[in-house]
Amino acid sequence: MLTIAPEKVCYLIIKAREFEVKMEPEVPDPGDNPTDNASREILFDYPDDPTVDEIRAFLEGLNEDESAEVLALVWLGRGDYVVDEWKTIVSTALEDVDNRRLEALLGIPLLSNFLEEGLSQLGHSCEDVELGRL
Repeated sequence: MLTIAPEKVCYLIIKAREFEVKMEPEVPDPGDNPTDNASREILFDYPDDPTVDEIRAFLEGLNEDESAEVLALVWLGRGDYVVDEWKTIVSTALEDVDNRRLEALLGIPLLSNFLEEGLSQLGHSCEDVELGRL
């Protein structure tokens, strides 16, 4: 049923979680000692933050079917559709090029939760992948 490797989706979930916790920096350009600020600087959303670049590279590396399945998983996890409609969801997502763009996906609140829920509804889990990364 799912053609994209669940491990790929799990990677995106992990990266989306990293992005979702970002907040506006206290100081736009810290200029002070980054070693002293390392533990908190990672939570600030600076323009040169590598997380978005990593997500962009990941999405650009997907083929059209995989990209559509990512969006379909979001919709499934959000409750817009039910599992029995999977083929319809994917077909609709294939036509919806705009919502598969990086900016559209990152603009979805709780993106990681929706992806994880959609994956779960299809019988997959990120538990093993997350344990290996932590």
